[in-house]
Amino acid sequence: MIGPLGTLLAVLALIIFFFGIRIVRPTHRGTVERLGKYKRLAEPGFNWIIPVIDHIYLINVTEQMVDAQPQEIITNDNLNARVDAQIYFRVKSDEESIKNAQYNVQNYQVQIVNLARTTLRNIIGTLTLKSANSERNKINTELLTILGKETKDWGMDIVRAELKEIDPPKDVQETMNKVVKAENEKVAALDFANAV
Repeated sequence: MIGPLGTLLAVLALIIFFFGIRIVRPTHRGTVERLGKYKRLAEPGFNWIIPVIDHIYLINVTEQMVDAQPQEIITNDNLNARVDAQIYFRVKSDEESIKNAQYNVQNYQVQIVNLARTTLRNIIGTLTLKSANSERNKINTELLTILGKETKDWGMDIVRAELKEIDPPKDVQETMNKVVKAENEKVAALDFANAV
């Protein structure tokens, strides 16, 4: 027969057990730290940790997107272009990569944005505005390659990098529109003259 002390211990053990349950979704992996030191990888499914002593940090392993945020970049022909890009990445799901993403870089999403912005300044700064607009695929490929090399120790794959926009300053845009309009009017006048 279980006495009051046995019942109390059983209830206490049950409470500790339930407070230690952690469910990791298939889209995540976790690092379990015991008293601040890495202990193990938490795989998807049921995981149990010792309450108060252990702590679990979840890391998303699905493809994610960060916006490199619009910035003004001076092109090779001394024009300010407003440039924006999106970077798609995913943290690899193996234990070493999860540890690298957690411990080798602080806030990897912010670091990817900063690295992408710096890389874009370096790439587009060597191009004219016209060539930057016409060579978007080349810029995307170069950005992807550089980001992949720089983030290889972070435990992640840069899946793709895409320029969203390369916009010239407003006054340059207006001038470009006037040139296009004048060329269209010239073609229309030539067509009209040839028709008569």
